[in-house]
Amino acid sequence: MRKWNFSAGPAAIPEAVLQEAQAEMLEWYDSGMSVMEMSHRSSEFIDIANKAREDFIDLLKIPSDYQVLFLQGGATLQFSMVPMNFSSQRVADYVLSGSWSKKAVHEASKITDINIVTSSESSNFNNVPNEESWSCSENAAYLHYVANETIQGNALHFPPAIDVPLISDMSSVILSEQIDVSKFSMIYAGAQKNIGPAGLTICIIKNDFLKTASTDLPGMLQYSKHADADSMFNTPPTFAWYLAGKVFSWLKDKGGLESIGKINQLKAKNLYAFIDQSDFYSNPISEKNRSIMNVPFLLKNSKLDTEFLHEAENAGLLNLKGHRSVGGMRASIYNATPIEAVDALINFMGDFQAKHG
Repeated sequence: MRKWNFSAGPAAIPEAVLQEAQAEMLEWYDSGMSVMEMSHRSSEFIDIANKAREDFIDLLKIPSDYQVLFLQGGATLQFSMVPMNFSSQRVADYVLSGSWSKKAVHEASKITDINIVTSSESSNFNNVPNEESWSCSENAAYLHYVANETIQGNALHFPPAIDVPLISDMSSVILSEQIDVSKFSMIYAGAQKNIGPAGLTICIIKNDFLKTASTDLPGMLQYSKHADADSMFNTPPTFAWYLAGKVFSWLKDKGGLESIGKINQLKAKNLYAFIDQSDFYSNPISEKNRSIMNVPFLLKNSKLDTEFLHEAENAGLLNLKGHRSVGGMRASIYNATPIEAVDALINFMGDFQAKHG
């Protein structure tokens, strides 16, 4: 029996998608083979890939002057590829707001000069400092920020208003609600949260910005090479691409990002409201920066953490342990985690408080 999965990633995939994939596992339509066995250059897979790309573009309303790339290497590889391609021997600006942006800063600093425009590390990344306080460079190659810090559970909900190319890691918030892609020169996201299984990374890059990318790198590290080859420069992660397409279709059937965004806002609102009214649980993140995807919470008595996790698992609530660098609990409530799962979690938390409080 399937249970409610609150994992931060690899995360829950819609059950309807898994059932479709199960039905097609041995043979995709009348092709005589599984999707996993297809050549990535076959007409069958090209149709699958194109449909997935078109649905993704449709969901996000991506303008026609952008490239959408389906790549390997995870979002972590983008921490290096971005400065390799776009720093142009100029300083790059970075927002330091959590563990993932810290990793991005660490990787970029090996490649180019960086300027940390703002940091909330001294407060354990419990907020994102207001944009008015940022110290941006006069002529930065780009500004990079992580829209949603999966580990700490903080988010920058609106793109910064800046005059340099804007790049965002949206791995844990992509497809959770509508965004204005035209505000960005580049968006990238690892798949294993709201898109599909691990192994796939999607990059959205504005054509004018892509033209400035370096062509002096090895081919696999050049965004332009991947764009020119329609993401077929090498064998792509075909099964992950196929499953991502299934998720995109599922989202469209659900009414698109405006519809799923309302559901996500409600899930987060209900869970935060329960935590805030309790003196047994607490959330450490500044209210204006609270993530709608990753909700960390602490028990008043941390000695009860192990018991909480044990009882939660017995109640069918999985993967609630907080990241080892933060501790406590974390409920990741991505698109595939329905409101019924959040209701079940809230009910359990209330019962646990009554029992142990």
